[in-house]
Amino acid sequence: MSWDFIVPVCLDDLVKSGAVNQYVVQDVLSAKQLPSHINSFKAGLRSQGPLCILEHFDTAYSVLKHCRTVDVAVKEDALELLIQVVRGLSVSLPTLLLSGSLSAMDRKQQLNTVKMSVFLLCKLTETLESDSYRETIVTAPSKGRKKDKAAGKGLLQWDSEREKVLQCFTQLLQLDIRTLWSLSLVEEEFVSCVTCCCYKLLENPTISHVKSKSTRDAIIHVLGIMVKKYNHMLGACVKVIQLLQHFEQLASVCAQAVAAWSSEYGVKAIVGEIMREIGQKSSEELAREGSGVKAFSSFLSDLSTLVPETMIPNISVLLTHLEGESPSLRVAVCEVLGEVLVRVLSGDKLGDSARASRDRFLDTLQEHIHDAHSHVRARVIQVYARIVNSKALPLCRYTEVMELTVGRLGDKSVHVCKSAIQLLAAFIAHNPYSCKLSSLDLKKPLEKEMAKLKEMRDAQKEQMPVAVITAADLWDAMKPEVEMTVKSQLEPGSEEEEDEKEEQTEGKEERSDRNTALQIAQLLRESKYRKAVGLCMRAHSLFPESSFFSDLADLNAETLINTLATLFKGPEQETPEAMSSDAPPTPQKEGGGNEGGESELKKQEMLVQYLKDTESFALQVERAIAVINNMLYWKTTTVVQEAVQFCVTAFEFSVADSVCGVRKMLPLVWSTDVTIKDAVIQAYRRLYLNPPGDNTRAKAQTLVDNLSDLMIDVSLGTVQCLEEIVQEFFSSESALQTSVVQVLWERVSGKRETKALHGRAAVLLLGMAARAEREVVLSNLDTLCSVALGEKVAEDYLLARDTLITIANITDHVRQSKGVPFRLPVDHHLFSCLSQAIADGVVQSDPHWQTFMEQAVRLIYFLAESPDQLCSRLLQRSAHLLLEQITECGEPNQSQLQEGRSQGSEEQANCVSLAQVLSLCGAVAFWQVSHLERSVSSELRRRRGEKEEKEENEKAPANKKEANDSCVEEELGLVGASAEDTEVEFIRKICETELLADGNMLSAFLPLLVKVCSSPGKYSHPQLTTAACLALSQYMMISPAVCKDNIRLLFTVLEKSPLPVVRANTIVALGDLTVRFPNILEPWTPNLYARLSDENASVRLTAIMVLTQLVLKDVMKVKGQVSEVAVLLLDPEPHIASLALNFFNELSAKDNAIYNLLPDIISRLSDPERGMKEEDFNTIMKQLFSYITKERQTESLVEKLCQRFRTAKTERQWADLAVSLSLLSVCERGFKKLQECWDCYSDKLTEPGVYQPLLSIAAKLRRRAKSQFKAQVEDYEKRLTAVHTKGLENVESEEREQQMGDTQSQNMQTPQPHKSVRKTTRGRCKPKLNDSDLVTPRKSCSRPKHAITFTSDEEEEEDAVMTESETPKVTTPITRTRRTRLRH
Repeated sequence: MSWDFIVPVCLDDLVKSGAVNQYVVQDVLSAKQLPSHINSFKAGLRSQGPLCILEHFDTAYSVLKHCRTVDVAVKEDALELLIQVVRGLSVSLPTLLLSGSLSAMDRKQQLNTVKMSVFLLCKLTETLESDSYRETIVTAPSKGRKKDKAAGKGLLQWDSEREKVLQCFTQLLQLDIRTLWSLSLVEEEFVSCVTCCCYKLLENPTISHVKSKSTRDAIIHVLGIMVKKYNHMLGACVKVIQLLQHFEQLASVCAQAVAAWSSEYGVKAIVGEIMREIGQKSSEELAREGSGVKAFSSFLSDLSTLVPETMIPNISVLLTHLEGESPSLRVAVCEVLGEVLVRVLSGDKLGDSARASRDRFLDTLQEHIHDAHSHVRARVIQVYARIVNSKALPLCRYTEVMELTVGRLGDKSVHVCKSAIQLLAAFIAHNPYSCKLSSLDLKKPLEKEMAKLKEMRDAQKEQMPVAVITAADLWDAMKPEVEMTVKSQLEPGSEEEEDEKEEQTEGKEERSDRNTALQIAQLLRESKYRKAVGLCMRAHSLFPESSFFSDLADLNAETLINTLATLFKGPEQETPEAMSSDAPPTPQKEGGGNEGGESELKKQEMLVQYLKDTESFALQVERAIAVINNMLYWKTTTVVQEAVQFCVTAFEFSVADSVCGVRKMLPLVWSTDVTIKDAVIQAYRRLYLNPPGDNTRAKAQTLVDNLSDLMIDVSLGTVQCLEEIVQEFFSSESALQTSVVQVLWERVSGKRETKALHGRAAVLLLGMAARAEREVVLSNLDTLCSVALGEKVAEDYLLARDTLITIANITDHVRQSKGVPFRLPVDHHLFSCLSQAIADGVVQSDPHWQTFMEQAVRLIYFLAESPDQLCSRLLQRSAHLLLEQITECGEPNQSQLQEGRSQGSEEQANCVSLAQVLSLCGAVAFWQVSHLERSVSSELRRRRGEKEEKEENEKAPANKKEANDSCVEEELGLVGASAEDTEVEFIRKICETELLADGNMLSAFLPLLVKVCSSPGKYSHPQLTTAACLALSQYMMISPAVCKDNIRLLFTVLEKSPLPVVRANTIVALGDLTVRFPNILEPWTPNLYARLSDENASVRLTAIMVLTQLVLKDVMKVKGQVSEVAVLLLDPEPHIASLALNFFNELSAKDNAIYNLLPDIISRLSDPERGMKEEDFNTIMKQLFSYITKERQTESLVEKLCQRFRTAKTERQWADLAVSLSLLSVCERGFKKLQECWDCYSDKLTEPGVYQPLLSIAAKLRRRAKSQFKAQVEDYEKRLTAVHTKGLENVESEEREQQMGDTQSQNMQTPQPHKSVRKTTRGRCKPKLNDSDLVTPRKSCSRPKHAITFTSDEEEEEDAVMTESETPKVTTPITRTRRTRLRH
């Protein structure tokens, strides 16, 4: 064989003559000739084996050239033949390669065979893949059989054939065919031919689907072989980057491929290369690539989940993207760090370098909790959640990360808030501390252990030996000064004086060399360096043979300093001995005890640090719970769901104060959002209604215990919410439900010892069960009466009250009953117990009797056959007992006369008893009216219905005409309407004429009530005053006549009473009266609004709640007095401020309500007599103007506010109006209106408070204005500034002079007639306005309202009621429309 096959770049290169001995296709067959030549190819394959490709290459090449025109059968045959050729090579080559006896000719023949067959198979595979994808796109819209028929035109079962091709490549390339090439260097064209085919297959859109997993794995396997054996690593890196840039869906596939090449084929360097390529991408390149950035991010994230340990050495190249502009890449890098931290850098056995890397990565993640992009913040928090759930976060970072997470609860992004809640739940679920203790419980143990630690440290300091400073250390300190002294002493002429002194001392005493050495050392210690140096210099002459001074034979600075050092420090070899001899012996046991003390100290330090961390963790948990509890009522459903889940998690792990969140989410069972309601119900089922236990009895005990704990000290509203959930549980017939009822009865009856609170909770839970099944309570009614309402009722009125609430659940008012109402006879044991308990309690002073009495009267009217007779006897009996008590107290004996205290206490008791009787009267009056209007009225309707039905069944229409007339009347609703009106009139007549008739027991107490309320000086007892006022308001509910007669008195009490509870109760009562008699109460509306500024917070709270209900339910008209509600937006009590904000939020839902009120609110708040601070006014207006969103409303308000400049008198009012204008979102039309009203405010522009807000309006308009409109705004700004600096008169005179000059030059001025009708100015310039063009609005001629004044309430006055002239008159009746009741 004389030629070589060179793998071409494209197919056409094979028909061109190339280099010498290069194979060239000789004959390109036509499509018609191919079938016969394919048959020859088959015969050659059978006879020659794989080598037949050398002869039939042109045939396969011709198939490639005519691939789009030839039949499918030809392509199938060609593909099958090429697969067989490659498989044959895979079988024959191993034997030839292992033999090593291939000649050069044979090697060339085998090499050409391999290259030809692989080239043809790769190109045919690429062509068929393209055709398959093209047909998929074309046939995608077709349906049914058409799609199957169209798909049949392509290659049959291409998916399976594709896998066969890949298996052939794998089998061939796994062989060591590199030896066929010279020097085993495989040409790049051959490698590219195989790899390009594989990458072409990867571009299939369905390659990432689950069904393509086998094909995907086969492609990755082939490419892995090419990377490992055929030096394709760099090419693979480049190709992966290109695929990510152009095919975003291949991110996960590329990550799987790179991970496989790294782990299975050992090519770990490819991970680093690809990471470096991505890391070196600049921000400009990433901005151009668009979707490629998302693919890079997904690739890095997926790769980190597969081979995190391989990515660690090259993470630094990715960190640069954390400072880039791409949020998706920042997210990817943070996720890579998170995976590395979770799977590699976790545990306690990390080395120093690994621990440093971990801390560095955690610091990086921590920085991006505050990333500028919300998506990054959310994903980083999610990464932290994974780290915490995997227990990979170091203990020392818990508090810091948790503090940052709590801060993210206030993030403006909902996604971030949700992620923060999830992370906090993970912290609680995996915390190493004790969550059961609160920060307050941890404070005392921490202080105790810190004091103990301080004592241990002080004791250790006392035991520590004193630090010994060696002679060498002293010498080093003094050496510089000694050197200076030596240099000065060695100078000539400096020794004369010293010599004379020493000669005098020598004569006095004789010295030895040792004494001289000791004296020199002592002089050095005393810092007498000059004397020490002088004595040392003379010592050599005195003791020439002494060993101390032998070095001074050659006297110079160095020898002198060395001698002084030796004399001061002593010989070096003696120092350890001297130290050992001087040092006291230290026993071995003492050293061991010291080590034990140090270990105890370390343990104590660790304990204190643990307590500190626990306390800080508890503080963060408490902060998080407080914030998340408020998030339960957010408008975003997903956030509420996460908050509910967090509360459940916190409660399950027994976190302190977690029950607050569980209780707070309970009202959400009334939510209109079904998902929120279901989330709350499921949470309570999980926490309370699905208890753990070995048997049904144990589960029932746990369930009752949990619900009882939840119901302790809860409000009535919470109980009602809990009824909604518990009722559903009791509605289901199950063994657990039966066991729960049995356990509850055991607790109520006293068979099991329980606390008083748990007993009351059990009674209430039985009432909830009774709402689902009446017999639960009705069958054991006598047991309840004997336990809670018997002789010991006075011992626990709260238990009796809750028992009455439970019994009330068996009545018809809680269920829809169309039959005969369920009632008990008057002589039933229950009513005798109630009458006895109420009457006996009248003459007692139990504070809980009041609530018991109210529930008892309510139950009597719900359940008794003749409640009016029963209550009448009860009132009579109570009055007799009160009179007997007063009579007994009115006859004092001698001892009582001597002691005035007894008389005072008896008067107090009489006042309390009288107050309780009056409370009983009020309750009876209220429920009597309710009984008539609800129970009696419904019974009348029921009886009427039965009667009509009976008459219809007995008597048919006499004739057709009568039947038609009756049908017409029924259709018009005349029959039922007239009958119902008759019944309503009948009930009203009873209320007005009979309830307070002379013979009725209720009428006897009305004068007494009026007397007590109108004489606060005489009846000053707080409880008596409170009860009388409340009872009087309940009497006023009976009829309009009673209401009219006493309305002045009730408002006098509201104004003058010094007791906040009386004022609050009166507001509630007046709210009810407003609903019942709106026309009577309408003139008194300002007095109700006045209570919004009451000095007492509870009164303001009650007032805002009552007025909110009246206004939002359209009972009361919204007027300018709403400004008092606006003032409450700044109330010091947060709850009141939140209610005021909720009022305006709800009011804004009504059409134009706030828009209509704003001018009046501004006028009232800017009134100089109110004296409101400027900052407060601005804050209120900012909130109110946020509800103005319509452009037409803004335009109208601009005009209205500008007109009010004319009537404003003070500079402060001008400034308030200007600030209000600046708070509007003024648009182009609003700006034109502002220009039109120039004369209204132009003379006030000299005031900075007016000029600055108007200038800010122009500045905001200029920023977003177009060019033409921007010029108008700039002209307006210039005019504003000119008037502000020069004054209006000067500016107008300048404009007038300029206008006169223009008139003279043009001589075209024509006077404009003044017209009252304003013309439209849209589309043309606005002419200048004169003062005469605007007319100041005249003052309204409406009749002024008389101010209501009250007489002072002095103690000597017995009657403190408004006079007739002070009573507001009804001017306009209020028509009430029927509306559906809002559900709250």
